[in-house]
Amino acid sequence: MKTRNHIITLLVGLPIFGAAAGFTNSGGYASFTSQTSHTSDASPADSDSIHMGTVIDEVIWVVGDEAILKSDVETYRMQAAMEGMKWNGDPDCMIPEQIAVQKLFKHQAQIDSIEVTDADVAPEVEQHINYWLEMVDGSRERLEEYRHKPLSQIRNDLREELKDRQMVQKMKMKLVEDIAVTPAEVRRYFKDMPQDSLPFIPTEVEVEIVQNTPKIPVEELNRVKDELREYTDRVNRGDASFSTLARLYSEDPGTARRGGELGFSGRGMLDPAFASVAFNLTDPKKVSKIVESEFGFHIIQLIEKRGDKVNVRHILRKPIVPDEAVERTLARLDSIADDIRAEKFSFEDAASMLSDDKDTRNNKGLMSNSDQSGRITSRFKMQDLPPEVAKVVDTMQVGQVSHAFQMINQRGKTVCVIAKLKNRVEGHKASISEDFQTLKDVVTQRRQNDRIHQWVVDKIKNVYTRLNDGYQDCKFEYEGWIK
Repeated sequence: MKTRNHIITLLVGLPIFGAAAGFTNSGGYASFTSQTSHTSDASPADSDSIHMGTVIDEVIWVVGDEAILKSDVETYRMQAAMEGMKWNGDPDCMIPEQIAVQKLFKHQAQIDSIEVTDADVAPEVEQHINYWLEMVDGSRERLEEYRHKPLSQIRNDLREELKDRQMVQKMKMKLVEDIAVTPAEVRRYFKDMPQDSLPFIPTEVEVEIVQNTPKIPVEELNRVKDELREYTDRVNRGDASFSTLARLYSEDPGTARRGGELGFSGRGMLDPAFASVAFNLTDPKKVSKIVESEFGFHIIQLIEKRGDKVNVRHILRKPIVPDEAVERTLARLDSIADDIRAEKFSFEDAASMLSDDKDTRNNKGLMSNSDQSGRITSRFKMQDLPPEVAKVVDTMQVGQVSHAFQMINQRGKTVCVIAKLKNRVEGHKASISEDFQTLKDVVTQRRQNDRIHQWVVDKIKNVYTRLNDGYQDCKFEYEGWIK
């Protein structure tokens, strides 16, 4: 299973428009994402310069041989509002421009034979469907009412839209794939930059942990299993539906409000034990046997299989960890910490031999983090650490070993931990000597931005465009739309 905030649910999606408009940034200092979003407090509903409510559909822009309809803009506006998008200008000008720019990239992608398949977008489709369902408290009916179409049509439309967006993204990547930045270029870029213009690098730490999971008594395990057996019996007798019981009793908050439904998932997105049972279900009327995963105990009901993906409902129940078990585990870890301080063995040896955290044990306890560029690093900004770990290491000195403390891990389980602060780099203005990779990312991103922007400008010069009169006074990001 991938690391997730909760259980085996799919990721709650990023807003489709903000994420799809361009590349995300590297280190938070530059971005390909269009400047048309995210910063203003103005709501799309506040603008009345062009938007007139419900109108008969019409062609408002033409780009090459592609038409942009008023309904396209209104659909974009509605979805953006649903996902909390903000604008730093007039959305009635910015939305059609964004759509037009995407059409330029899509047209070039078709010329260059860039393809995106249904399988490529399937996980993202379900991610967004699940996100939208979350926004309406898991109600399929409310989502269909809001979008004025059945869920099957919402899914089909979204699939095509995401295929276009992935195609655009691949086209952008192709346009900048040959950009390489040398150390000399990085030094030149920042050599004459005023000190107060340099990016600020927040405090970063490297942390090692030894984790032990408190042992749960057999009686508690049996209690949870008996509850799940009772739910199965109620479904089989017809006393209650599986989805109703999931809403009432499942301890997976991400899916409980949707009646336990996960959405279509591949094997790699699920806990292995859970996936083994889910993919072997054949009868939607039957309930699975009890499944133990890293998150607790489940029963599962099949909804639909589609190729190499499956959509199921589940009910999760977690055994309660007794206070006595937690205290015993904390005492054991405090004893281990005392032995480490007495130099009987090293923290790294303790992590390798005594920790039950599979994510860090083989790395001598060192926690790992995926940064915004997708690189795996051992450095964490304090806000990226689990809150319990961040609170403990915030006041520690490098090399110090903490007392044992309790936390909820990424799988939702109660665990006990001791931590060692391996390294701390205090917040500072970026410098070539200490932060070369971050500064290189800034320069690379800037060059990519410049090339993408110039490509769009050049493309507009060589393509037919026609805008309705109502757009003649718009302030656009790119020049050349009005000819």
